[in-house]
Amino acid sequence: MTKVLGVIGYPIEHSISPHLHNFILKKLNLDYLYLAFKVKPHDLSAAVAGVRALGIVGINVTIPHKEHVLQYVDDFSEEVRLVGSANTIHNDGDKLIAYNTDVGGFLRSLEVNNVELSGKKVVVLGAGGAARAIVHALVKAGVEQIVICNRTVERGQKLAADIEARTGFKHFSVLGLSEDLVESNLSEADLLVNTTSVGMFPRVEESPIKDRNLLHENLIVYDLVYNPQETTFLRMAKSAGARAINGLEMLIYQGIASLEIWTGSKISIDEFVFQLKDYLKEKL
Repeated sequence: MTKVLGVIGYPIEHSISPHLHNFILKKLNLDYLYLAFKVKPHDLSAAVAGVRALGIVGINVTIPHKEHVLQYVDDFSEEVRLVGSANTIHNDGDKLIAYNTDVGGFLRSLEVNNVELSGKKVVVLGAGGAARAIVHALVKAGVEQIVICNRTVERGQKLAADIEARTGFKHFSVLGLSEDLVESNLSEADLLVNTTSVGMFPRVEESPIKDRNLLHENLIVYDLVYNPQETTFLRMAKSAGARAINGLEMLIYQGIASLEIWTGSKISIDEFVFQLKDYLKEKL
């Protein structure tokens, strides 16, 4: 019998995760079907209970559920304990186990783009579930300093305090989104990462940074948003001479890690990686 996988989020219409996973599953002749489920925040508990009751093998978890979903599972991976958010749930027998493959997916995407993080200064926009994974990944990679910029400073402070308590990394600064504060930190930054949904389809005209002059040619700008492929934010970065990277490769690599958890098999896309990327770009 065909086994079911999926992704939950709200909104979910932008997601190309079904295209990603179903393409890989078909290529590897694995008898699974991956679906997208729109789950509003007040329905999260019922949705997770449905995963258990229906025997769905696993789900990915996206905005805005990556932190809140933890209260409805039975166990966590060590990565989740350190990060405080999850993007993958495995229905393993009678237990729902939470994992975070965003950390490895982000680091792998930087590796394939030849981005070295050791000793660097990084500015992170946002302090939600995705930001937790990115900040933890940055600490693992040996960055020197992390500046968290968030609309609600208190939430940014909580993220920094949580990661410090769990990893011992102390070199945090936490700011609001005042352009003066952001500018003073971006001038010396090596990497700027947008972990928010600002600029995501359908609100494609929006950008987390409004002033192109805040960016510079020595900066790498990474937008976790992959739909559209080139956000307003990334176009702005390119026009300022910065290097721009979107979230498509992170999506691919975190997705592969999730598939390995669900199927219990090593997944290799080496033989069709370029075909996969072209296919996904067609779907955006």
